[in-house]
Amino acid sequence: MESPEARRAVGEGSAVLRGERGPVLAFQSVADHRPPVWGAPEQQFHLDVRVEDSGTAHEAVLALGAVPLGDGGGDAAWRVYADPAGHPFRLVRF
Repeated sequence: MESPEARRAVGEGSAVLRGERGPVLAFQSVADHRPPVWGAPEQQFHLDVRVEDSGTAHEAVLALGAVPLGDGGGDAAWRVYADPAGHPFRLVRF
């Protein structure tokens, strides 16, 4: 089994994260980045982050600088946020 350190690589303006048996996520900085708008047709993607306790996770992401974008359309199972750079993500209770 690889160590957590072996499953990530960080370079000048980029980062790669490899799951132990799952997906690979690669990120790259962009000089003229324009934050996406939640629900806009040109939105490329968003991440769903599974959490056990949505209340605790909500408080944690707010403390890290996330901004709420929606309430899950009335569905308490998920909430939408933007990270400090404006990238949308959802906390999804499982």
